[in-house]
Amino acid sequence: MASSEWLPGMSHQRDLCRRTVHLLRKMRSDVSSLLESYVEKQGLDKNFNLDSIDGVPTAGTEQWGEISDAERLADNLKAYWAFQILLDEILEEQRSSLSPDDTAFHESIQSVVLQVSGLAYQLEELMAMLEHNVPAKELGSIRDAGGKSSFEKKMRGMKVLQELAQWTVRSVRDLHHISKSVQAGAIPRSSRRLAQAQKK
Repeated sequence: MASSEWLPGMSHQRDLCRRTVHLLRKMRSDVSSLLESYVEKQGLDKNFNLDSIDGVPTAGTEQWGEISDAERLADNLKAYWAFQILLDEILEEQRSSLSPDDTAFHESIQSVVLQVSGLAYQLEELMAMLEHNVPAKELGSIRDAGGKSSFEKKMRGMKVLQELAQWTVRSVRDLHHISKSVQAGAIPRSSRRLAQAQKK
């Protein structure tokens, strides 16, 4: 396929990939700073073993090289949908009981919540542009059932932030992989049709 046949669609996709990677890198920096602040303010040790805490999406996968672009994007989108809920819970816990007077800290958490929300929107947009099916938004089981002690809430919050930081690393890697697929000409039929119409 000649490059002139797929440049219009490809340029939009590559631009969205670049913007998404830029947001991920900023979010990575902000989450790292927030995690450091969180550990200090909650009186925790960053070396605590958090393996027993479940209900938080993990970024690791043994089959990373084998999954399709559609699966990569779906995994990312479902993870960030979950993090939106988990971060909202952290924010509510901080406001209601764990640090009710620390409004600056609350604003730092809220800033990350907004970035995660924006990232999920961009991932949905990219999936639609590449003509991949957007997964169903089924997140009822993510919400914490409650009944946890203050210490357990603090530990869960640290786990959420640690895993979110790991997801930003994986997502940048995923987006670079997808961007290479776009450059190789693996673009959807609609973009091809657009290019062909512009040639007429």
